[in-house]
Amino acid sequence: MTRVEQIRAALQQALDPLLLEVEDDSHRHAGHEGARDGRGHFNVHIVSAAFEGKLPIARHRAVYAALGTLMDTDIHALSIRAEAPVKNR
Repeated sequence: MTRVEQIRAALQQALDPLLLEVEDDSHRHAGHEGARDGRGHFNVHIVSAAFEGKLPIARHRAVYAALGTLMDTDIHALSIRAEAPVKNR
């Protein structure tokens, strides 16, 4: 399983997103000091009802918690766009 697949699976299981986009941006950071240990750079856009009523910091913490040890073993940098679903008025 690729890193993107692992990230997707972890977020899907923990947060049941309505939308989930994961992009591996590691190629743009080749040679970067922090990425020399082989961990990657990723962008995540996630929309989940689990984020309703939560401040952005709580949403980010939920993403980090869902990723668990991947944050230590596979991810060097993570850009997160975490949103609650927009409700029709």
